[in-house]
Amino acid sequence: MPSLNRQRTPVIIDTDPGVDDVLAILLALASPELEILAIIVSFGNTDVHAAYANVYKLYQAVGRHIAAHPEDKERFPNYTPLVPPILALGSHGPLHGGLHFAQYFHGKDGLGNIIERHPDLNVSFSDKHNHSKSDFVATTKSAIDVALDLLESRPERSITYIVLGPPTNLAMLNREHHQIIRMRIGRVIMMGGALDVPGNTTAVAEFNFFADPFAAKDLLCPVAPGSGLPLERVVLATLDITTPHELPFPFYTQHIDPTFESTSRPSIGSVKAPLTHFTSSFLEHAREIMVAFGKDALELHDVVAVWCAIENPPETIVQENALPGLSPGWAAVKRKFDIERTGEVTRGMLVVDRREDQTAYSPGANRSEVQSLLEQSHRPHGLLESTSVPAQVELESEGPCKGADEWLGHPTVHDGSLGGSMDVACIVSTPGKDVLLRLLTERLWGASYN
Repeated sequence: MPSLNRQRTPVIIDTDPGVDDVLAILLALASPELEILAIIVSFGNTDVHAAYANVYKLYQAVGRHIAAHPEDKERFPNYTPLVPPILALGSHGPLHGGLHFAQYFHGKDGLGNIIERHPDLNVSFSDKHNHSKSDFVATTKSAIDVALDLLESRPERSITYIVLGPPTNLAMLNREHHQIIRMRIGRVIMMGGALDVPGNTTAVAEFNFFADPFAAKDLLCPVAPGSGLPLERVVLATLDITTPHELPFPFYTQHIDPTFESTSRPSIGSVKAPLTHFTSSFLEHAREIMVAFGKDALELHDVVAVWCAIENPPETIVQENALPGLSPGWAAVKRKFDIERTGEVTRGMLVVDRREDQTAYSPGANRSEVQSLLEQSHRPHGLLESTSVPAQVELESEGPCKGADEWLGHPTVHDGSLGGSMDVACIVSTPGKDVLLRLLTERLWGASYN
C-alpha cells in the first residue's frame, strides 16, 4: 500500500450504482488516500434515477452505521468531510443507439430489489431533501458543468476521473471541452471492455462498452486523430484483469455476516451492524444470480478500478505517448484495438489487431499447432478462457438503425486496417486478489482477514 503521508488524490467518480459500484464507492469513502470531489451518476446497470437514489441509500447506511457505532467514524474519512462531494445527475442514455440496462443481475432498483425485502433501507422523497448537507451536496447543474468546474478550479493534472459505468458522461465532456481535458485531467481509470476473454454481456462485449460503444470509441480510439483522451494518462481495467478479483460469498459469511444466505432468508437489521445489514441486503439477490451461473462469489470489477486509483495517483511528469507509470505490484501494457459500435452481434467488442499485438503468433507459426499448445496450457483467465459471469441485458428503447459512420459523418475504412485503433494502457497485473479482499474486508466492515 502507498504511504498515507502522500497528498490525497482528488477523484471524480462516474458511476451507475449497481451492486459492485456501491462496494466501490464504499471503498472510496473508506480510503484516506482519496478525496471525493464529485459523484456523477449515469444510466447503465439500471435507469439513471434509480441509480441516483442508490447514492442516497448508500450514504444513509453509512450514516446509520456511524450513529450506532461512533467509534467507526475514523474508518470512513470521506464521509462528512470538510468539503462535501457534489452529487450530479448524468446521462440518461448512450450517445447513439438503443438504451440497455443490466437489471437482470442488479435488479430494477440496481441493488437486487432490496426495497421489496427491506423497506427500512428505502430513501423517501423527504429524506432526499432533508439529508445532512455534510454528506454531499446534490446539484441541479449538469454533470458536464460539475466536472468542468472541478477540473478548472483544481491544480492542473491533479484529478483522477474514475469511470465505473458507461463512459457517456466523459465522452460528452471531452466532445465539448476537449482542450480542457487534454490540458487539465490528471488520470482516467476506466473499467470496461474485454480483450482476450469472452464478454459478460454478449459473447464478445463487456457491459459498460456494450451500453455505449460510441462513447468508448470516441474516448479511446476516435476516428478523428487527436480528438480522444490523452492516452498517456489513461488506464483501462478490462474483464481480463477484473474478473479474477472476487468476494467469495462463503468468505463473506465467515468473516462479515454469519447469518448471510439469500433472498429466501433476508437480512434482519436488528441483529447486525447497519452497514453489514445494507451490504447483505443487496448481496442476497446477487448471490442467487451468481450461483445460478456456477460461481458462489461476486466479481469486483468496479472495485478494482477504485483500488487502482487508491494506489496510483496521477504522475507529476508525463511523457507524451508513454505508458502510464504505476505503483509496484501493478503493471500495464499497451494494446491496439478498435471498438465495434453497430455490429449485429459484436456491439461493444474490442477488436484487437493481433497482427501488431503482443499476442500475435510468430511469423510462420502453424496456427493449429499453436492453438493446441494453448489449449494444453489450461491457463485460467488467459487468452482462451474466462470465468466472467454473463449478464443478461434488457433493451429499453431501440435507436435508429444507422451505420457508425452515418451517425458521425466519417468515411468508412475499407483498407483492412483498424481505422481508429490506438495503443491503450491495459492493466495486466495487480498486487493480487487476496490483497484486494483484505483491503475491502478491513476498510468496509472493520473485520479481520486471515
